[in-house]
Amino acid sequence: MKSICGIDCTKCELNSTCNGCLETNGQPFRAECIVASYCKKGTAALSELKEKLITACKLLNIPDMEQLTELHALKGSFANIEYVLPNGQTVKFWDDNRIYLGNQLHKKNSDRYYGIVADEKYLMVSEYGDYGSDAEIIVFKQWN
Repeated sequence: MKSICGIDCTKCELNSTCNGCLETNGQPFRAECIVASYCKKGTAALSELKEKLITACKLLNIPDMEQLTELHALKGSFANIEYVLPNGQTVKFWDDNRIYLGNQLHKKNSDRYYGIVADEKYLMVSEYGDYGSDAEIIVFKQWN
């Protein structure tokens, strides 16, 4: 398989289930890959998007979150934690098959984590324990 972004597909743990982004025009799991779509716009487009997103995250001023320095391609199913709403309903917010930008950072002085997931329009920061347990939404907003 060949990629649009230059990643070595043979080293990816998902290569046996992925349809390849060149072969699918940037939709390796039958849904859009944000990385591929921005790479198609030119060499600087993805870097610019990442920088804007990192800045947007920093402006949230979450005091006990480690500093965000990088965003990685992240399949939605890895980040699509279930959240319990105040009315008791359980929901997921992301498409399991789409590729987003994200990262996981430690919460300072805690055994919990912050998960960051974003696309070109929405940004979510959530807090959770091991394996996504006891997840709660810290911020979910339109950012761009």
